[in-house]
Amino acid sequence: MRLGSREVGYPHLLVAALLVAMLVGVGVGAGTSSSTYGAFNAAWDGGSGVRGVAADAGAETEVVYNTTEYDAVDPAPAGSVAFVISPERGYTDAEAARIEAFVRAGGTVVVADDFRPHGNDLLARLGASARIDRTPLRDDRHQYKSGALPVATRVAADPLTRNVTQLSLNHPATVTANESTVLVRSSNFSYLDRDDDGELDDDETLQSHPVVTRERLGAGDVVVVSDPSVFINAMLDRPDNRAFATALVSDRATVVLDFSHAEERPPLQVALRALRDSGALQLLFGVVAAGAVALVARQGRLS
Repeated sequence: MRLGSREVGYPHLLVAALLVAMLVGVGVGAGTSSSTYGAFNAAWDGGSGVRGVAADAGAETEVVYNTTEYDAVDPAPAGSVAFVISPERGYTDAEAARIEAFVRAGGTVVVADDFRPHGNDLLARLGASARIDRTPLRDDRHQYKSGALPVATRVAADPLTRNVTQLSLNHPATVTANESTVLVRSSNFSYLDRDDDGELDDDETLQSHPVVTRERLGAGDVVVVSDPSVFINAMLDRPDNRAFATALVSDRATVVLDFSHAEERPPLQVALRALRDSGALQLLFGVVAAGAVALVARQGRLS
């Protein structure tokens, strides 16, 4: 095969194909995540499905890596919802203040956590009364495969539980409601497994426990979910988790996926965000791209 004045053989084509495959692989790896709950993790434990739910609802999705990005999100009038899913480190007063301002202006923040302490830390800093009780919840009657996968069967009528008759949970905690309104409770056959032995003991009582609450804060709402696994890809298709996620994002202008306190971030996504937000980087990128095109054209003329 001849390309211009050069002879191109199968070894050259093979090298080119391998180079393209390598670049595609690097691009996919840089643009995706393996982090649990990650917005760009399409595996069973990822949260990419929530982006799909938001897209189906017609909402714009914003993945934020710094709480300063809340300043660019308009919580009203159509309303916006932010998901804070199992944060991996604590919030400063300034960071929490930005989220609180978002809620008080009319936004909704969904804090989904179970056994990490940082969800409760954020709730306290927001001024919400609900707290996550980090004791495992089991239900040996209403469950999927085992008592550690209970099905919450008691659902209050609310716009945030539209088309929801139950929630499928995966090793959940519970919510201490305090002044908040309970939207979803476990069945009367559930119990707190205080010694985490997987059995109902004499000092453990069968009773219903809150797993989702809603609390007014200014013009917005704080929703607390005691099982972040409700939103992972593998659990979205369990009854009625997708309907719950849909109810949370329906009629919203923007869905914010807050990964400001997650450790792993896809390098390509971070780079694209930095490029989008920096005029200097855009100029530099344009100059480099123009130089690369000019260099390729010059090499072509010299061949």
